Amino acid sequence: MAQGDLTRIRTNIAALNALNSLKTINKRIGIHTLRLSTGKRINSAEDDPAGLTLATRLDVRARSLAQAMNNIGDAQNVLSIAEGGLNNINELLATMKEKVLQAANDTLGSQERSAILAQLNQVGEEIDDIVRETTFNNVTLLTNVTFTFQTGPDGTDYTLFQITGNFNSLALSINNLTVATQTLASTSLGSITAALNSVGSMLQTVGAKMQRLSVKENTVVVGMTNVRAAASRIMDADMALEQLEATKLQILQQTATAMLVQANTQPAGILSLFQG
Repeated sequence: MAQGDLTRIRTNIAALNALNSLKTINKRIGIHTLRLSTGKRINSAEDDPAGLTLATRLDVRARSLAQAMNNIGDAQNVLSIAEGGLNNINELLATMKEKVLQAANDTLGSQERSAILAQLNQVGEEIDDIVRETTFNNVTLLTNVTFTFQTGPDGTDYTLFQITGNFNSLALSINNLTVATQTLASTSLGSITAALNSVGSMLQTVGAKMQRLSVKENTVVVGMTNVRAAASRIMDADMALEQLEATKLQILQQTATAMLVQANTQPAGILSLFQG
């Protein structure tokens, strides 16, 4: 800092030094005031270029993880719809098995068997309706479908899900059941049992995939929280510290202003030399 000579009054070095200090303090107050206003430690690239670059990357990562979490939620919705359809089919197959077991008993007459057959046909048609109506975004879920779910922030972070086969009455071999005799009813019972096994196997597959998605969702949530915490450490202002610094600088601003006033009046002392 330059040192002034009070005997030279044309340039007031002391006042200039006080003015420069006041300007520096005012600038620093402006920085801390901005941080207190925005809650951000880095408000422009000049504040911390390296920190801003890292925080920007972390923010992109966190936003990607958030979208991946949304994708997982959509995938869970798809699987829940498929599960619902399979559960309904499973329930109808259980009803069919009950009726076929009833028809496999020789205590029934032809009229009772005919009534049971009519009910079986209706249940089979309802199964076909369920297959047609179990859709997501116009995609039929219970007929040979493959989904690739983007469940992570990178291109390789995806989950594959397939529903193989068809679950309508024709594919399940329950569209031509007959219970005209005890023997034929027993044969039909075998077809229904096979259909139940097929639906049950797919339900297990759907359940296992849903469980995996739940685990992946938890992993993504933890990852997103950690990434946001890291970005916050870089970008967000410590409000208590910023307030402390602002208060200190406001006091220094007042003292610097007072010293500027005093420095401006000091050269007036030279006038005493001209008094007789």
